[in-house]
Amino acid sequence: MGKHRIFTTSVASVYPLYIAKAEKKGRTKAEVDEIFRWLTGYTQRDLEKQLKNKTDFETFFADAPKPNPLRSLIKGVICGVRIEEIEEPTMREIRYLDKLIDELAKGRPMEKILRKPAEA
Repeated sequence: MGKHRIFTTSVASVYPLYIAKAEKKGRTKAEVDEIFRWLTGYTQRDLEKQLKNKTDFETFFADAPKPNPLRSLIKGVICGVRIEEIEEPTMREIRYLDKLIDELAKGRPMEKILRKPAEA
């Protein structure tokens, strides 16, 4: 069995769909970008470079400078699959991103989306 086609899909081709999903629910491109940066450790400039270069999802996540250690706290079901049960690392990263964008579109506060610990 070959790689799933999402691995070779450019992030730039899906990015506008993430923006549209967020904006349709009153959220912003800036919030989508914040999610991308939080998840991967890319700077805004590097994120924009990845999009401009039409980097595929597999490379985008493989080259992520500093994957956020808190991303393992992302749980739940996305596209009918429980995230914690996804064994393939790149697919799990893609589903983390999908889940965070879903939470944004559902109106969840950014501090909850980004798994920020509660202030004591």
